[in-house]
Amino acid sequence: MSQSSSSAHGVVLVLIAAMLWGTTGTAQSFAPAGMSPLWVGALRLVMAGLFFVLLGRLLRTDSSHRPAPMDWPRMLLCALCMLTYNMAFFAGLKLTGIGLGTAVALGSSPVWAGLLQAVIQRRLPGAVWWLGTAIGVVGGFVMTQGKGGDMSGSLPGLLLCLLAGLAYGAYAVISQPLVLKSGVTRVNAWVFLTAALLSLPIAAWLGGVPDASARSWAVVVYLGVVATGLSYLCFSTGLRTVSAATSVALSKFEPITAFVLSIVVVGEQPGWLAFVGLGMVLLGLWLVVRGEMRDSRKAAAA
Repeated sequence: MSQSSSSAHGVVLVLIAAMLWGTTGTAQSFAPAGMSPLWVGALRLVMAGLFFVLLGRLLRTDSSHRPAPMDWPRMLLCALCMLTYNMAFFAGLKLTGIGLGTAVALGSSPVWAGLLQAVIQRRLPGAVWWLGTAIGVVGGFVMTQGKGGDMSGSLPGLLLCLLAGLAYGAYAVISQPLVLKSGVTRVNAWVFLTAALLSLPIAAWLGGVPDASARSWAVVVYLGVVATGLSYLCFSTGLRTVSAATSVALSKFEPITAFVLSIVVVGEQPGWLAFVGLGMVLLGLWLVVRGEMRDSRKAAAA
């Protein structure tokens, strides 16, 4: 398989991951009001970790094969990024509102990833990538405004959402060499279980007693296995052939999925401005993919 076709395959996998992430908000809306978002975040990390442990067992066909040594400091840093993203994102949404908070966190994450990739990997995305990212970020804010979102938020809430975007971008850049070396399932099993162990005490301290109803657990299982485990399986596999900055930028497909579900499932009726923003996000994604394919062709020709 050529490098260009491998990149295209990776782009598709990352887009599938973003689609699954886009179902998170709709799924969480079915959780009982008594279920703290902190518990939802912590328990979905537990479920995702168990998902990768089981998947690793099922895929282990050759017991004589010894996996590459794990880079434990990098793995712990990835777990801390995942923990920070979950906690800062939920706390930021509580202070700023879902629309603005999501726009700031997801809008800033590709910018952070592009800058971190340039600093850590010495790989600066091209001009087309930055243009597509900028259009997609603005489109995300326009979508929020068109859906009637409140664009005024507290400074602490905005800073938390920016921190969430930084943590997500850092996770992608830091985890990329890790999954290339030690494998997708093994790395994610350690990352999610470590993040879960760190987040459970925080949830117990700040989230009170969790709701133990069957409905709560159904939501948690879906969020953990499908919207987190399966999505990060696709995302991490895509990272093997797509740059970290592009993978994060493609996550802008998440609000597109959430936008469609809000109309089809929830019954929202967004204004025309939301559809303008949707078009801008799609244009931005097209430019980002075009930039990635161009970089892949240049790398193959070098």
